[in-house]
Amino acid sequence: MKYLVKYVFFFSLIVFAVACKQTQSVSPSDPNVEILTEDFESASKTSYTTSNVNGSLGTWTLEEALIGTSESDRKKGSRAVRIRDNGKITANFNINVQKISIEHALYGTDNPATWELWISTDNGRNWRKQGNTVQTGSTTLQVVAFDIRPAANLQIEIRKIDGGRLNIDNISFESVKTTSRGVAGKDDHLALGNPSNATTNVNFPDNYLMSKPQYVLSYNRSRGTANWVSWHLNKDWKGNAERQDDFRPDPDIPSSWYAVRPSDYTNTGFDRGHLCPSDDRDASKEDNSATFLMTNIFPQAPQNNRQTWRLLEEYCRKLAEQGNEMYIISGVYGRGGAGSNGGVTETIANGRVVVPSRIWKVILVLPDGGDDLSRINANTRVIAVDVPNTEDSKDKKWFEFRVSAREIEAKTGLDFFSRLPAATQNAIETRVDNVRIE
Repeated sequence: MKYLVKYVFFFSLIVFAVACKQTQSVSPSDPNVEILTEDFESASKTSYTTSNVNGSLGTWTLEEALIGTSESDRKKGSRAVRIRDNGKITANFNINVQKISIEHALYGTDNPATWELWISTDNGRNWRKQGNTVQTGSTTLQVVAFDIRPAANLQIEIRKIDGGRLNIDNISFESVKTTSRGVAGKDDHLALGNPSNATTNVNFPDNYLMSKPQYVLSYNRSRGTANWVSWHLNKDWKGNAERQDDFRPDPDIPSSWYAVRPSDYTNTGFDRGHLCPSDDRDASKEDNSATFLMTNIFPQAPQNNRQTWRLLEEYCRKLAEQGNEMYIISGVYGRGGAGSNGGVTETIANGRVVVPSRIWKVILVLPDGGDDLSRINANTRVIAVDVPNTEDSKDKKWFEFRVSAREIEAKTGLDFFSRLPAATQNAIETRVDNVRIE
């Protein structure tokens, strides 16, 4: 009997050690490793119908899944995802990662469940299973880890295969820290947030998230243009590549949708106006060519494009030359612009492309450096402009169209800088930039 007690005690120590090892897998001591965790504590969804939720890292699409808050939901805080049947949850954002750890348990007293992790490195067009199918049989949260070798910029999807209801909590993404701006920093186009909670789910065609290495955008199928385009700009993005001028349909548009063509703009009285400018992306031919995809283009009054807007773009590049980096979001709203053909035009391309009445841009300016989120404070400079899409807009300097970012939010329904603390957002979004510009 004495030996049996010793054996049980020794076995218990082993189990405890293994459990501790699993927990430590998401809390590394290596100072070069960074952990970002989605805990779903900011999310809310009470039904199993398909819709999006806002997490701490970005938006998620939940299908046959909800945010559980009951005593039967297994969770670390007050909330966890609960998935039933063949439901799934999909991250609507990319993240650089070398390891993914997921906590999972059975809901209530349900039967064991099986599920899989799937990943996509091409913005949700293609998915592949990562690792083995996982069987959940415990009502206590367990940790399972998936190594990503080599590390990749990817989206994840958790797919329930069968069995009882499943709780998912604390999805942790492990990556290697970068302390200076380089190639790795070029992926941070949505570092400050997703302004419209755009998603890669085709069931939301007027807020469809499309990610390129050079920029990220929310596409609006009904308008035939982007709602907004977001990109990062500093000296790393600049080079000597020639302007490619290869306007073309975006091959990433879902095949059942109309893909706008360059010829749709011919003889309309409007330029093919860039949201992310060509000259902001001339480090390589590939970077520059990406700006000529038609999802980055909108019908722009020629004088606006070639005068007012061009000078604003040049000002941003001048700031980059002076050692600054910028997070820029630009978009359109309204209906009806005045191009070179005279009068007001509401649509072109047989109604497939809406001509916007206004063009806007919001620019957050920082000195070049790392850990950008931690360096933004109430005094950080934000430039916001809202310009009419007309030929006579050239009669004013671009800086005469400065407004607050909050004004643009009110007109568009967007939410800028959502990853910043509320107090910081309020300070930088309500102030109108008044830096003297010659």
